[in-house]
Amino acid sequence: MFTKAFALDTAIRVLRTFAQTLIAALGLDSMDAIHAPWPQALAVAGGAAIMALLTALAGVPTGPAGAKKTT
Repeated sequence: MFTKAFALDTAIRVLRTFAQTLIAALGLDSMDAIHAPWPQALAVAGGAAIMALLTALAGVPTGPAGAKKTT
């Protein structure tokens, strides 16, 4: 879980999710960057980034290698 590859993959996933959500939250008709709803868009994108991070952490296998899953 705490390997360099996991950290890099997770960081890329979180940044990609943040950017995609920010673009979606701003909308295509908000082409005026000065009057765009930045606080709301950043809040939504930040929440999505946190969820991406938690999803990555939840997907990490726990227990000894090769152990059978109980769920």
